[in-house]
Amino acid sequence: MLSVRTKKLTKIYRQDSIEVRALDGVDLDIESGEFMALVGPSGSGKSTLLNIIGGLDRPTSGQLWVDGQELEPLSTRALTDLRLRRIGFVFQEFNLIPVLTALENVEYVMLLQGVPDSARRERARTILADVGLAGMEDRRPGELSGGQQQRVAVARAIVSEPAIVLADEPTANLDSATGAALMDLMRRLNETKGVTFVFSTHDSMVMERARRLVRLKDGRIVN
Repeated sequence: MLSVRTKKLTKIYRQDSIEVRALDGVDLDIESGEFMALVGPSGSGKSTLLNIIGGLDRPTSGQLWVDGQELEPLSTRALTDLRLRRIGFVFQEFNLIPVLTALENVEYVMLLQGVPDSARRERARTILADVGLAGMEDRRPGELSGGQQQRVAVARAIVSEPAIVLADEPTANLDSATGAALMDLMRRLNETKGVTFVFSTHDSMVMERARRLVRLKDGRIVN
């Protein structure tokens, strides 16, 4: 089964008379259960592609399917629901809510999904233990290290068992040892839970751990 399929996906940004093709006719299939990375220099289009796959941005032209659902015909509300229920995000800036504890941050997606309180709390505690944060449930983001905050972000992304997790430069703000530990954690989650992981990165350590690399240059796949 395919997690993602794109056909001639194009994204054009215009400013006055200047046209920038961030993506230029990208055809890409990502199988369910893959652990793969989009790689390339800054400006190659990898973050743009990740954002479009995640429904955070819309293409100028082309087609996109995520978990069997074509995204283009979806209303804004339907797209929001798809993101909520089928797609997990890990952002390089973590994007945790500073006034909430680690437990509450992980619970937040399930709260939006309408998961009952007791089940939500139990699942959040379990996943925090899985990512090595047992005993830190009541700490707020400002009381956690960068690596610990990123682990909370990973826990939040996977707690509702999405079909696919998209991670934009997940090791960018971490030291090499913490980044390696985080990648190994996500690899284990991929192997044990079958979640598809797609990274955008220029970190060689991430590339070494990915099972598949897709290289982009000037908005096109070059490998």
